[in-house]
Amino acid sequence: MSLLELQMGWRALVSHPLFALGLTLVAFQFALWLYRRSGWLLLQPVMIAMLLVVAALFATGLDYATYRQGAAPIALLLGPATVALAVPLYHNLQRIRLLLLPILLTVLLGGALTVLLTLLIAHGLGARVPVLMTLSTKSVTMPIAMLVTEQLHGIVPLAAVLVMLTGVIGTALGPLLLRWARVDHPAARGLSYGINAHAIGTARALEEGEESGAFAALAMSLLGVLTAVLLPVAMSWL
Repeated sequence: MSLLELQMGWRALVSHPLFALGLTLVAFQFALWLYRRSGWLLLQPVMIAMLLVVAALFATGLDYATYRQGAAPIALLLGPATVALAVPLYHNLQRIRLLLLPILLTVLLGGALTVLLTLLIAHGLGARVPVLMTLSTKSVTMPIAMLVTEQLHGIVPLAAVLVMLTGVIGTALGPLLLRWARVDHPAARGLSYGINAHAIGTARALEEGEESGAFAALAMSLLGVLTAVLLPVAMSWL
């Protein structure tokens, strides 16, 4: 077999849709194994898997558009996975009803404070308006963040990166900060994860227990809705 035939075979293999699908699954499973084996919170599976996929794309020369098309079936699972969060919510519905007002106040004030502090710090560091608009959406789930960022005339690709970094950093530092603050109640821990680290934080909260995961999912959902509705209105007044 000639070198040319080998190159053509390699290109055909890399460009096949199953290659992107398999690469994503293998990268995440390895990252998950590494996270569980090491126990290091900084080795978040999402971040490690992303780095592995990026390295593989560079090594194989596969462009992102082709990879995204091949990995599309995995993206379709995000919908059912999100809907599945209703299970722990249902199991803790009675407690949520009892704490509804404190939950709403916590999400509203916590979300507003997060956006305000982020904008003040970024403005003090000299960030321009498009970057400020992008930073304002970093604490909600990626689909909502990208749509709101586009509505605010921010930088959509940067928003996707910031959302991911917020989730990874919040999940890595959250347990340590909560331990320092002596926050032990599952509901309080869950709300903190949901507000500060959205979907990745919710996954971490589910590891701690169903109650924590339920409140994290609720906080993530409420903050996403409030951000999508109130943030564009607030920014129009500035």
